[in-house]
Amino acid sequence: MLHARGLTRTFRRGKEVVEAVKGIDFDVSKGELVAFLGPNGAGKSTTLRMLTSLLMPTAGTVEVAGWDVVKHPRQVRTRIGYIGQGNGAGHSYRVLDELHNQGRFYQLPAAEYRRRATDLIEALDLGGLEKRTVQSLSGGQRRRLDVAMGLMNHPSLLFLDEPTTGLDPQSRANLWEHISTMRKEFDMTLVLTTHYLDEADQMAERVIIIDHGQIIADATPDTLKRDHADDLITLSVESDAVSEAGIADALRDVVGQLEVTVRDNNTALVQLSTDDGPQWLPRAIESLRVASLPVVSADVKQASLDDVFLNLTGRSLREDAAAGIGQDGGTSAATASEGAAA
Repeated sequence: MLHARGLTRTFRRGKEVVEAVKGIDFDVSKGELVAFLGPNGAGKSTTLRMLTSLLMPTAGTVEVAGWDVVKHPRQVRTRIGYIGQGNGAGHSYRVLDELHNQGRFYQLPAAEYRRRATDLIEALDLGGLEKRTVQSLSGGQRRRLDVAMGLMNHPSLLFLDEPTTGLDPQSRANLWEHISTMRKEFDMTLVLTTHYLDEADQMAERVIIIDHGQIIADATPDTLKRDHADDLITLSVESDAVSEAGIADALRDVVGQLEVTVRDNNTALVQLSTDDGPQWLPRAIESLRVASLPVVSADVKQASLDDVFLNLTGRSLREDAAAGIGQDGGTSAATASEGAAA
């Protein structure tokens, strides 16, 4: 569904030439759900804009659904759906009118776009809102309308750029339930950008991490966590004979990086970074018990995609999102400088 080679985007900021995307290669197979992650300004939204023909590459090639984006942008657009970060519907328009207009844009017969609009309104829980203006809808309702608009042409490939940003947890869960249902119904391939690591972890079959315009990791969430982050075992030990050396000796056969903090004469906090916390926890507890160092409490924090992201980029994606720096610092500048080409 997606085939990119040497995909590059540069733009000018005054006299400076900025490389937003630096010759990346990747493929996305039919039916996959792939998440693009990256710090603000990393190049992920710029990449999405190139994949959807909204921004022309400076160099490289990209085919979407079998069509070259540069040579055949019209054919690309008829085969994809795109849900951007902002709401796509006009605030003063009514829900049903916006869906009908979307069908007209794709030159669907009137009977067909009316049928599709009715089906999507039912599938996405928009019933009863047909005559409401967009500006009167809640945030969750607007995002569901965006999804409906993106599906009016029954795309084989759907792009979702930060689809749940600003929604409360319940609305996020509901929206993903609807998207998953639509994915199965239309047999779609999905490409997602998100600042919510749990979304990428739970929903994506693959995660591609971009930093400084380059792909630095591309694997399943489980593989990334196994290869680039550790689980953390935390144990509280109480004994008359507690000592850092004694604890280290007792855990010599347990794999991982050990840190011991002796709090007073008979208590210690033990932290063990290891590749498989649930597997090593019982062995660590037993090894300490045999050494007369009983564990009074234990906890395992399993590696997350945020840990992976922090280890690979030196930045936390959660903190990056909370800072509100803006999405892909280079994108807006590129758009302004390119004008009609964007």
